[in-house]
Amino acid sequence: MPKTLIGPQLRQLRRERNQTQAEMAKVLGISTAYVNLLENNQRSLSVKMLMALSSAYGVDWRDLMKDDSSNRLASLRTITHDPVFGGESPDIQELRAAIDHAPKLVEQFLSLYRSHRAAIEKMMQVGSERMPNDLLRSSPESFIHDFFRDHSNYFHDLEKAAEGLRDAEPCDPDDVYYMLKTRLMKRHGTKVEIRPTSEMHDTLRYHDETQGALLLSEALDHQNRAFQLAHVLCLVEFSDILIRLTENASVASERGKTRCQVELANYFAAAYLMPYKAFYKAAEETKYDVDMIASMFGVSFEQACHRLTTLQRRGCQGVPFFFLRVDKAGNVTKRFNSTPFTLADHGGACPVWNIHTSFRTPGIIIPQFVELPDGDRYFTISRTTERPAFSSTTQDRRLALALGCELKHAHKIGYAQSFNLQNEQLFSPIGINCHLCPRQACSQRAHQPMLIDLPIDTRRRGNTRYES
Repeated sequence: MPKTLIGPQLRQLRRERNQTQAEMAKVLGISTAYVNLLENNQRSLSVKMLMALSSAYGVDWRDLMKDDSSNRLASLRTITHDPVFGGESPDIQELRAAIDHAPKLVEQFLSLYRSHRAAIEKMMQVGSERMPNDLLRSSPESFIHDFFRDHSNYFHDLEKAAEGLRDAEPCDPDDVYYMLKTRLMKRHGTKVEIRPTSEMHDTLRYHDETQGALLLSEALDHQNRAFQLAHVLCLVEFSDILIRLTENASVASERGKTRCQVELANYFAAAYLMPYKAFYKAAEETKYDVDMIASMFGVSFEQACHRLTTLQRRGCQGVPFFFLRVDKAGNVTKRFNSTPFTLADHGGACPVWNIHTSFRTPGIIIPQFVELPDGDRYFTISRTTERPAFSSTTQDRRLALALGCELKHAHKIGYAQSFNLQNEQLFSPIGINCHLCPRQACSQRAHQPMLIDLPIDTRRRGNTRYES
């Protein structure tokens, strides 16, 4: 079993109570030297000492054991590669040392960077006609992305609730819709009705609790009807889990918290339709063939992609993926991440990335190897998906999806196995966003970068008008 090291948590606990190491040692009945060793992770924590800490300081032992260092390490590694810092980035040992020995400083640094990023993004989004007060409004979408990433895009309580429901009423993928429909009626007195689009207009789902009716638009296909039923079932049957997960979330508005609960209900729906263990096994055996996986579980390509980003259970962990969805104008409409990859959360993702090219070849999976400005390399696949059409005016509501992982995992992905990974010409140089990308001589550049100055010389015309 791995050693249990809680140095930063112990140091924080002592400082919150304004105690010296000697004073803490006296409370716990141990030596000052031993407290020092524990705080510096030179001794592992025994069960006896854990119970003593919990009893003496009135803290939950689970809070002491909670270790978010891997998430913080990934965030620090990504942030310190931002061109705004310049120069050589700290190595991974330095970052780990900062997390171990200065956790509060690390948290303040991460908070400062998030504020910096939010300010930059707001500056990019605000037009000349908008009021300055708009700058002060927080973005629920940014909060949701950070909330899910802080949890490694995995919520064990929702997974167990979904597994418990499948175990209680087992069914094949073909019967999921009927089972959910029956449960909503028997357990909650909610009748599911399919209504014509002329009646529903632009509404896909409406839960009329006063009438005990769940109305679904006929514009939804079978896969999305089942998903919507699972989503509503989570809201009515497992709302306590949603409230508990978001009650301590650092979001300013109730609207943002409600949006987060909606996304968590979507998470539950995916976990129910694609049970973790069976889905993980299918992903590994098919080498992450998304079309094949989607067929096995009776879900859409997009739903299968999204579910792949959640395979982060300890002891049963799949390839860590990021997932991005954009519209034809380049606006990001959905993003989830369990990798160090930094996803743009506003329009203008890199045009060199094939997520945009996929609009030319609807329904075709396009593989691509990419390299970020900091040298990190990833393997991605891109493909289009269709949105429900309500009328002739809503045709061609096509979106593009991208699913990607770090290069070190590419050998496990079937889509990547026909490529020669030793060929340096294989990797396309991309950036996160033109506003932030430091690359020079990029023929696809659409904006002057905000954080660096590109060379300009009246005697020479470069690839674009932004540099010589």
